[in-house]
Amino acid sequence: MNKAVSILFIILRLFLGGMMVYGGVEKFQRPIPKPTEVVEKAQKFREPEKENTLQKILYISGAKQTGYFWQVLGVCELLFGLLVIFQGTGFIGALLLLPVTLHIFLFHVFLEADEAGELLLAAALLAINILLVLKEYPRWRHLLWIRPL
Repeated sequence: MNKAVSILFIILRLFLGGMMVYGGVEKFQRPIPKPTEVVEKAQKFREPEKENTLQKILYISGAKQTGYFWQVLGVCELLFGLLVIFQGTGFIGALLLLPVTLHIFLFHVFLEADEAGELLLAAALLAINILLVLKEYPRWRHLLWIRPL
């Protein structure tokens, strides 16, 4: 692989890893709202034209109210992002991060499709993640083919 492509992949790994570390840290910055606070906030968006905002509020608040999912997601983003950043663990980090970036992308497709900038960023993160996994295809392609006994 030529030097320019190698540098490009390093930049992509740093970008993806940095975004995931940032997102993971952000999940622990604010306290989890109480269920009554969520209900009060949701009441403000009951009109039909604000249904999309209500869906986002209820989805994210529901993840936070489980008492574990929001934190697990934050830890995964943080840990897998760090794995992507480091040279020796970049592939395993990218592989483990794939469901997380897919989830982020699908969240933006179905719940924030009107936010074009965020949707493009989520699509870019997923595309970078897929590229980082496909870059190592020669190392894992043998896992896809069934060999005769």
